[in-house]
Amino acid sequence: MNRLTAINRMIPALALPLAGLAVPATAQEAADAAAAVAETVAPIVDKGDATWMMISAILVMMMSVPGLALFYGGLVRTKNMLSVLMQVFTIFCVMALLWVCFGYSLAFTGAGAVEDATALTPFIGGLSKAFLAGVNPGSLAETFTQNVFVPEYVFVTFQLAFACIASALIVGATVERMKFSAILIFVVIWFFFSYLPMAHMVWWWGGPSAYDAPSGYLFGHGDLDFAGGTVIHINAGIAGLVAAIMVGPRLGYGKELMAPHNLPFTLLGGCLLWIGWFGFNAGSNMEATGTAALALLNTVVATAAAALAWAFGEWLFRGHPSLLGGVSGAIAGLVGITPAAGFVGPMGAIVIGLVAGFACMWFVVSLKSKLGIDESLDVFGIHGIGGIIGAILTGVFAAPSLGGTGVFDYSTGAVAEGYSISAQVMTQTMGVVVAVVWSAVVSFVALLIVKAVVGLRVPANDERQGLDITTHGENAYNN
Repeated sequence: MNRLTAINRMIPALALPLAGLAVPATAQEAADAAAAVAETVAPIVDKGDATWMMISAILVMMMSVPGLALFYGGLVRTKNMLSVLMQVFTIFCVMALLWVCFGYSLAFTGAGAVEDATALTPFIGGLSKAFLAGVNPGSLAETFTQNVFVPEYVFVTFQLAFACIASALIVGATVERMKFSAILIFVVIWFFFSYLPMAHMVWWWGGPSAYDAPSGYLFGHGDLDFAGGTVIHINAGIAGLVAAIMVGPRLGYGKELMAPHNLPFTLLGGCLLWIGWFGFNAGSNMEATGTAALALLNTVVATAAAALAWAFGEWLFRGHPSLLGGVSGAIAGLVGITPAAGFVGPMGAIVIGLVAGFACMWFVVSLKSKLGIDESLDVFGIHGIGGIIGAILTGVFAAPSLGGTGVFDYSTGAVAEGYSISAQVMTQTMGVVVAVVWSAVVSFVALLIVKAVVGLRVPANDERQGLDITTHGENAYNN
């Protein structure tokens, strides 16, 4: 059974060959047992791989605080700057704790053999590692190379950083009017019922040493998502869109000027996101190898192409290339290349960046205003649209004929022959549809619950005064 290499996956403990050889019945079986023991190789733990993964985890954490916080904070009005910073900061802290208590286990555990699998196995894990039970400095997680491991704590921390930024992304859709308590409750529900199932469906598998073991639903269908196009960007983008619709527009939307109050902060935050994204994409290889270097390079060129595509697109249609447009284009390129980072060649990455940058620009600049949805900081317009484009184009440019790496067949130990672009694009499209529908349903139900419990919006007078002073009792700037 073929398994297509995707992104990082936690590996169940592997049974040593000696385990089934306790009492050989014949001399031949005894000889076979001795040969099996002789061939047993100790797990390889490379300090370089472990170091790269730890650095990558730190880079991804930097994407949330301060990267995303400053990027979003600069885009809102002065009176709401601190509210955005506080939302991103608090969500990061909450998700970090939920990840180690429940998230890691629910996302990255499951049946180790077909006979142990249940109907839920492809969709969600269990609680066998809740509160990190059984995880210690000596436990290991396998990489994409058979018998090559990193310390499990490294993998736990790396994936923690992913969970934190995925949840924090949603904030940008409802800034300046959603209750602090409401956004916190909403993202917690979304984390458990949308993020964790999607992470399990896309990234959980048996690993190269047990490639034919049960796996997540989309992984088993061959969905390619190197670093989180569906799990993070489409998932969070759809949640943001649903939240923006249900919370409603800001007071004065479409009538009053709601310009960003500090674009230098937005540029600084955007550049921190770009640098942190190298850990996001290249770290997802789990090893410091040529594939990690490919993901690193792709993250540069796709982002540069998208930034130029957005800026020059604005120049063409609106008469000026704006700084905000260039930075937004860079984020669109980062999102677009995320699912494809280790699967496509640099030329394919450039095309993905160009398409993502221009398409996201068109949606944000032209289509969003016609829809009349106050999706304030374009979480869906950039992360949703960019993620969809990147996920689908991964199926095109992963083709070896177009400079891609193809897909690795662990049953033969080589890249699979006969890559079909049309078949892979259909698989990628299925992954997109699952992510869109799953996140939309979960988000809608979660917001109904939050609305019934605490309400969604702050009072109109508080919104006019600004959430910094009315919710948090302080101002971002005191002259």
